[in-house]
Amino acid sequence: MNVHDGRTAGKLAQPGARCCALLLAGAAAIGVNLLAGTGPVAFGATAFVVLGSLGMIGFGLWRYRPAHPLPWYLLSASAVAFAAGTTLRGTGLQPLDDICTLTGYAGIGAAATLWLRPRQARANHDLLLDSGLIGLGALLASWTFLISPILSSTGPGAVALIAAAYPVLDALLLTLVAYSMATGTSEPSLRLLHIGLLAILIGDLGYSLDTVGARLVGNDVLQAPLLVAYLAVGVAAVHPTMTSLGAQRHIHPQHSRQRASMIAVALIVAALVPVVGSSPTFLDRVVVSTLFALMLIGVLVRSERAIVRSARSERRAQYQADHDMLTGLLNRSALLRALGHSRERWPEHPLCLLFLDLDGFKMVNDSYGHAVGDELIANAAARIRRVVGNRDVAARYGGDEFVVLAPLDREHAGALAERLLAAFVRPFELSVGEIPITASIGIACDGPRSYDAGVYELLREADSAMYHAKERSLGYAYREDVRHLPTEPGRRVWLPKGIDSTVNTAV
Repeated sequence: MNVHDGRTAGKLAQPGARCCALLLAGAAAIGVNLLAGTGPVAFGATAFVVLGSLGMIGFGLWRYRPAHPLPWYLLSASAVAFAAGTTLRGTGLQPLDDICTLTGYAGIGAAATLWLRPRQARANHDLLLDSGLIGLGALLASWTFLISPILSSTGPGAVALIAAAYPVLDALLLTLVAYSMATGTSEPSLRLLHIGLLAILIGDLGYSLDTVGARLVGNDVLQAPLLVAYLAVGVAAVHPTMTSLGAQRHIHPQHSRQRASMIAVALIVAALVPVVGSSPTFLDRVVVSTLFALMLIGVLVRSERAIVRSARSERRAQYQADHDMLTGLLNRSALLRALGHSRERWPEHPLCLLFLDLDGFKMVNDSYGHAVGDELIANAAARIRRVVGNRDVAARYGGDEFVVLAPLDREHAGALAERLLAAFVRPFELSVGEIPITASIGIACDGPRSYDAGVYELLREADSAMYHAKERSLGYAYREDVRHLPTEPGRRVWLPKGIDSTVNTAV
């Protein structure tokens, strides 16, 4: 490895090494806080993590100058609000501590909305439905285990409503996290932010359980998830990928299984809620029924969208299987099926097959390249499509060969061939300029035949008539006239009625 490559690798490794060092320092401070419990040492460790997080956010904004800095400013304000709420908690200054904490939630929600808004996804509505179902499942479980017990134990009032607001906000935050994880990419900053938000959810769950009298751990342990959130957000701001937060991006969702698994878990939890709950009140029944109804509607809408998308995919696959992608006409296999089912489509009509081949296409393809050749074929197919009626079948048989299948007798098939030849009188306007191209047509007329033998015989006869018309510059020829038409030195150009013209061209 040369000196330049070594310097480049060193520059790329610096952000990762810096983030690892900050994570280790923050983890050490959180460990000191847990070991110290209470007192000046624990307070100092907490202040170190909180101030360090704010300093890292400021450093990231100064160092990387993101094009969309507002989400980071909102996260900084939320960190200050959460710190103020944590400091005031237990001092008796209620509801000031809750107001500060709820303000922090508002800042996080605004920041998340700003960084999720520019993301564009083709399955965006499905992602919203998936995330909403996860949030509804969490809210349903929160009502039974947290919100309803809080309202029952404390009674109606502002304190109870504020305490019950936390699980609701956690459900909304979980919805945002689920949507961000489904539409997000693998930037380290975004992953660290997800870790921070999930840590907040875990901490709030502990505080909510403490409120309903189901304390599992002490206050010093409950504070640890919030410190982890501070640390994760601060280190995310130090990483260079922090500039992508809130930037415009196009997302292609690729995590259907993960989202489906999370939805399944949410639905299972929701299904267990009525079993776990005992002696539900009237309010419990109303709320649980409403949330279940919303989840059911969401699942039905999601299922309907999946069915519609599946049907659309099947139609697209069937179209691609039956059509030539360059011209939009039927391909050879679809043409053979149409010939085989011609008796069912036109049971009492004669059947004519017109085999059309472009004259001089190989010279154009060799002179200007395959791209211009494809352009010529696409334009020729468009002219054929304009002449052929909706009832008739038009297909690209292969290369510069086209087939038209119609329920016509011999006389009307000849008139259709003249209209097709007249469509090729005007030169084609291609990217390399105007190119004159004519065509030769062979016609084979008969009644509908059996699929196994008659289809290929009809094609062979029309193909033979087309080569006869090309060799003798006839424009078009019938299969019955292949051995009876005299050789003509000139090439007849078929024009609309009222216009007569004959030119000599090379075959």
